[in-house]
Amino acid sequence: MSAPRQLPPRVGVWLIGARGSVATTVVAGCAALTAGLRPPTGLVTETPAFARSGLPALSSLVFGGHDTLDCPLPKRAEQLAAGGVLPPGLPAAVEAELAAAEREIRPGGPLPGGTREEEELIAAFATDLRDFVRRLGLDRAVVVNVASTEPAPTGAALPASSLYAAAALRAGCPYVNFTPSTGLHHPGLAGLAASSGLPYGGRDGKTGQTLLRSVLGPMFAQRALDVRAWSGTNLLGGGDGAALADPAAAAAKNAGKERVLADTLGTVPEGQVHIDDVPALGDWKTAWDHVAFDGFLGTRMVLQTIWQGCDSALAAPLVLDLARLLARAHELGLSGPRPELAFFFKDPVGDAPASLAEQYAELERFARRLSEEDGR
Repeated sequence: MSAPRQLPPRVGVWLIGARGSVATTVVAGCAALTAGLRPPTGLVTETPAFARSGLPALSSLVFGGHDTLDCPLPKRAEQLAAGGVLPPGLPAAVEAELAAAEREIRPGGPLPGGTREEEELIAAFATDLRDFVRRLGLDRAVVVNVASTEPAPTGAALPASSLYAAAALRAGCPYVNFTPSTGLHHPGLAGLAASSGLPYGGRDGKTGQTLLRSVLGPMFAQRALDVRAWSGTNLLGGGDGAALADPAAAAAKNAGKERVLADTLGTVPEGQVHIDDVPALGDWKTAWDHVAFDGFLGTRMVLQTIWQGCDSALAAPLVLDLARLLARAHELGLSGPRPELAFFFKDPVGDAPASLAEQYAELERFARRLSEEDGR
């Protein structure tokens, strides 16, 4: 009698902000790739460098999450398709997968007027995560924060992003903060992060303007060109645009952009990044940079760049990459901050290089390590 066929392990991806544009694009996109409806464009972990890394298959990913909004995922996907973010007809083609993820979304918090204390919220969120893993028979789950940017905290109280981060670690789940929000960076969570034995990634996904800066900054430094000023403007709409209309939230976002220049140039040039909310743009963003620099004999020159892209389409494949990589790291018993994932972040954790080329080399080494660890 033949042995029963062993089912491949299933991995949960728990999204904070699960009904937002990025999360919806993640769920719909993963379903489209699994069904062969679209190629894996933009998905780093589907390139040859990761073929032997033992990453969970896209078809093995199961989605759920927390959110304070009530627009169902299938409806949100229809809205994104109408705005050109998702291909026409895709929401209908993957409606079953969207509906399945929608059934696994739980109420988030804290809500306006809510009375639950920090400990109650953390405990409730952790219970939701444990229940998700148990009911669906998952091997593990990775928590990814893709909610709107929140202002930096001003007191000892944990902001929402940090409540979710604490719940993730308490539930035994690796954690990624794809936003500039505080998350695991809150001083009050340092002890929990250190003692959890879990792997975790950096903060604030690097998808557009900062991605370009992490390439151009090293170019100026390596060519010994003197950057005098670097200014930028972001025009964006959607939920992120509305959130970043708050100056405090915008300041949290800009900190990562400035950090990349400081790390790659060795100094902070004059200039600022301005973020303008333009609701008519929806999920689309235009980022403009103006770089003033000196060449040989002090000759003054200028470089200008324009990046026009769709935030959700840029972010979604990276969310899938990070979930797969951290799930594999967790499977192998790796723990603590993972600087090898700096390629994906404006604000990496651990001792990581700032140049995109160096970060990618580190990521490739990590891919080989994930393969070698499995063969021990």
